[in-house]
Amino acid sequence: MEPTVILVFGAALITALATGLGALPLAFGAVRNGRWLAIGNAVAAGLMLAACYSLIVEGFEFSATRTLAGVIVGVGLILVANHWLKRHNGHSIASVQGADARKILLIVGIMTAHSAAEGVGVGVAYGGGRELGDFITIAIALHNVPEGLAIALIMVPRGATVTKAALWSVFSSLPQPLLAVPAFLFVLLFAPWLPVGLGLAAGAMLWMIFAELLPEAQSGIGTEGLGATVVMAFAAMLGVTLLLG
Repeated sequence: MEPTVILVFGAALITALATGLGALPLAFGAVRNGRWLAIGNAVAAGLMLAACYSLIVEGFEFSATRTLAGVIVGVGLILVANHWLKRHNGHSIASVQGADARKILLIVGIMTAHSAAEGVGVGVAYGGGRELGDFITIAIALHNVPEGLAIALIMVPRGATVTKAALWSVFSSLPQPLLAVPAFLFVLLFAPWLPVGLGLAAGAMLWMIFAELLPEAQSGIGTEGLGATVVMAFAAMLGVTLLLG
């Protein structure tokens, strides 16, 4: 069966819903402030670091120049967003307020940009045929589960419920079904911008890792614990990516 608009939208919607599954492991244990916060930051950093690697490698397959340009733009945009959030206090998200709410807003915003690039990827893939589109959809859906875990690991230790973390994870992935359809219908228009979007998401994620997550994690579990946790999370995420490749 040839790809249709309904098929593309449904496939991309499945990838978005899969993100919410990442919060489920946190429902089986109490994860709140203190040491768990540091461990959550370290695991999230490792997962996101592996995601950045995958995004950049994928972007380079299309255009190294546009991918690198996207990385630079991504860093610039996240700096502007962070500066704006610091100047305007009183943020609240998922019953979390203050500086913790700022971090959650940043991570949700970054993952939303990431999802936009993935949504374009799904649509462009289906533009190349049903078989390629199905494969990319399955790969992204499975890849989204640990990304949902990364979001939950930022939100739950800071006071959000697992349910709210799951819903915000799904929310961050809504650009996938919304952008997959137009990308499928206008492949030639969207394809050149795909590496830019991949690089943009990677650049914003890298800033979040090194400016926010790692310093906070180090203060809670020390340098050795931080290094071991980040590497293990990175290896696990990269292993999943390699298996899907």
